[in-house]
Amino acid sequence: MSPALSPSRASDFMQCPLLYRFRVIDRLPEPPSAAAARGTLVHAALERVFDLPAPQRTPEATIALLPGEWARLVEEEPELASLLAAPGEEVTPLDDTAPQVTEADRERAWFEEAAGFVRTWFTLEDPTRLEPAERELYVEAEVDGLVMRGYVDRLDVAPDGRLRVVDYKTGRSPSEQWEGKALFQMKFYALVLWRTRGVVPTLLQLVYLRDGQVLRYAPEERELLATERKVKALWAAIEVAATTGDWRPRTGRLCSWCHHKPICPAFGGTPPPLPEDAKSRALDPRATGQTAPADDADE
Repeated sequence: MSPALSPSRASDFMQCPLLYRFRVIDRLPEPPSAAAARGTLVHAALERVFDLPAPQRTPEATIALLPGEWARLVEEEPELASLLAAPGEEVTPLDDTAPQVTEADRERAWFEEAAGFVRTWFTLEDPTRLEPAERELYVEAEVDGLVMRGYVDRLDVAPDGRLRVVDYKTGRSPSEQWEGKALFQMKFYALVLWRTRGVVPTLLQLVYLRDGQVLRYAPEERELLATERKVKALWAAIEVAATTGDWRPRTGRLCSWCHHKPICPAFGGTPPPLPEDAKSRALDPRATGQTAPADDADE
């Protein structure tokens, strides 16, 4: 089996090699994130709405999908249920004079925030005029022995064959300083589509639902070749780390949100011993069977 890399795992290594190790080699559990779970829920509703006839694709119809999609997600991953208080449980607010918040209150707030993202989407796109060619499309391409893989939220194909790659985000749109990081994932997908379909996508579109912004980018062939070189260089660095066992941490602003901070040597912690099969795990992330944290988790 050829080694494989997704944009999420590539981003992990770029952010911090030790984070890549914790997720891919040590397979350390991470508690479910409310932001990530809500993002997954909204993604599911925006995918399912296209099952409806075009005239029925309304905000109300899409919002109505949320409870059923949440029930399905909890059935698949029961730990997600912990994000809401247990039935009948009361959550004591910080202000003792304020009324207590019940599980029902929290559930209403949970779905209302998700519904807000749906309403924002309808101000940015009109699904009654869209017929996606693919939704939640798994893509992969092998480049010099490395399998590049991932899931595209939506692929639109024009009658003349032009491709538009669309990704939904429930976080805020990035500042100009961080646009490059956001576009890396999209260029990664564009490269895979180019290698598999022989067509450079015309447009990459990131739809940010928290602040109602759309980031559009028209990639060029030379940029995708540069992305390919970058991915190859990243993989070469991962191979070196896997061979030497040197997964040193790289500190940054995202350390504050890292669940593994207590065992990170950069903060006085001690990582667990490397497993005996650490190298083989490092070079085939598909073997972990672990779902990558959603990209919206770092909003």
